[in-house]
Amino acid sequence: MTPEQALAELKKGKAAPCYLLYGEEEYLIQETLNDLLEHIIPAADRDFGLFSLDGDNADFDLLKDHLLTRSLLGGTKAVVVKGTTIFQSRENLGDLIRKIRENLNEHPDKAAGYFLNFLKISGFAWEDMQGNGWQKITDEQWRKAVEGDVGDDRNKWLPRIVEICTARGRTYVSTTDAAEQYEKLLTQGLPQGNCLILTAEAVDKRKKLFKVIDKAGIVLHFGRAKTEATSRQALKDEAEKLFDRYGKRLTSGAWAALGGKTGYQLRSSLNELQKLILYTGERPVIDEKDVEAVVSRTKEDSVFDLTNALAEKNTKAALAALAVLLGQGEHHLMILTMISREIRHLLQALILTRSGKLPQVTAHTQYGAFQKNIYPALAGLFAESAHGQDLLVNKHPFVIFNALRNCGRFSYEGLLIFMNDLLEMDLAMKSSATDPQLLLERFLVKACSTAS
Repeated sequence: MTPEQALAELKKGKAAPCYLLYGEEEYLIQETLNDLLEHIIPAADRDFGLFSLDGDNADFDLLKDHLLTRSLLGGTKAVVVKGTTIFQSRENLGDLIRKIRENLNEHPDKAAGYFLNFLKISGFAWEDMQGNGWQKITDEQWRKAVEGDVGDDRNKWLPRIVEICTARGRTYVSTTDAAEQYEKLLTQGLPQGNCLILTAEAVDKRKKLFKVIDKAGIVLHFGRAKTEATSRQALKDEAEKLFDRYGKRLTSGAWAALGGKTGYQLRSSLNELQKLILYTGERPVIDEKDVEAVVSRTKEDSVFDLTNALAEKNTKAALAALAVLLGQGEHHLMILTMISREIRHLLQALILTRSGKLPQVTAHTQYGAFQKNIYPALAGLFAESAHGQDLLVNKHPFVIFNALRNCGRFSYEGLLIFMNDLLEMDLAMKSSATDPQLLLERFLVKACSTAS
């Protein structure tokens, strides 16, 4: 069922006893949740009929009491549990590791929450990790617990997340099977007029609880757009709703400028659009100058500046982007990881180019032509064999395009040498007193100045 269909049923007075809204598009989930609540429970009844709980800290006994008793006003009652992790399983461990790493710097509390959930699902105990305990976990133990992840980079993020959890006192890992409690509650049925709404980032559809809700209630999925075109369309649809509400419109130049800063990502773009609406006041038109004045450059922008300058062998720009990232508080090991990833992409792109199985991509090739004539052929070559692997061919088309366009500036042997240099840098940063900024600067100068 789609969100529109669910709302249509509510308008007919047909409310389901439970709803599950899940996916990575938090903005769409929140907007749909607001729409559901608007039809399920009148605003005047919400003081006594609407209860919201945090998924990670939800008191199940309290939740059960709310759901099994009728509203004091005799009307409808809704209990919302936001961000629950009860639908996750070992299938989600890879995603949890990715989210831990992505949130280490800017959202440490969020990263800590993901890590505690990782421990609960993987079977590792906090005692296994605290202090330097994580170093005693063998590669074999890691691979057995986290299927599909070799764990060769865990020394980059594990000590940091353990330190974050320790500093914040977040070391308790619940052993209660909350999913089983929810199953029993929903199976026995809720009083007429009472409704449970759950939101989650990820779910394992094989779990019994998912099947119980899918049968008894309504499940709505909000997946992240898989292509640039669908991402832009989703943003355009939501932006139009926002503009209609405030009587605004965006010029084509402003739209392009916004996309250049946010990558047309739904949540970040809409957050910036709301700022622009406030900034422009009574003015109905938002132009490019407004975007430049309001939408600041993010760490993602600076990361792109660094990797792009490296790929183009622009020493001055690479050193400037490095300085910006360090000034933004980015950890030197994370910057090393970004540089290593770019060198790997260039190496894989060079191998693809040498294979002769793709039309040539040059510095003059346009992105539109690449999308139309080359990317489909590339996707066809690796449709099955590369699925789920951390390879260049699984990245966004624009990332692949840039790697293929720039790899000709490097030699195969040179890229292999750079890979070895990066490994030595990693060891030096962790085992010596050498200034990590100096190591990074030296590498960038060498990589950008070495002849292909």
